[in-house]
Amino acid sequence: MPQLNQLPDIFWSQLFWLALVFGIIFFAIGRGMVPKIQGTIQLRDDKIAADLEAAQAARRAADETEAAWRARMDSARAEAAKLSNDAKQASAKDTEAKVKKAADKINAKTEAAENKIREAVVAARAEIEAVAAEATQEMVQRLTGLKIDKKDAATAVKAELNV
Repeated sequence: MPQLNQLPDIFWSQLFWLALVFGIIFFAIGRGMVPKIQGTIQLRDDKIAADLEAAQAARRAADETEAAWRARMDSARAEAAKLSNDAKQASAKDTEAKVKKAADKINAKTEAAENKIREAVVAARAEIEAVAAEATQEMVQRLTGLKIDKKDAATAVKAELNV
């Protein structure tokens, strides 16, 4: 068979071209495309890490805000108690009717202040939940590419905050 007889004559030529083609493919893909893909993956990983760090920083800031709010609340309660005690001592010199009237007035102011504080707490919590829900929605979309419903994000945030 003449096809088999010519095989030793062209074997080295075909082997050379095979090695040359594989070498070109190796350098084109291995040296050209793989570093770009690895760079893209590294950028994505860095972005995810930065987003997670930003989320942690936001959580720490929210915790610090809550701690500062609690400290202000304690201070306001202490000041309200101090004002109440001072008013009671000053009114002790007056008649019993004046004492009762002053105590009622102070209690009404304290209750109004506590109501305002409760409203502020509720408003702050709602705002924190809304911001956390939006951040959660955005992080999930950036990290996974999935778009979640605003209602689902808000439900998840409420569940986590109430734990």
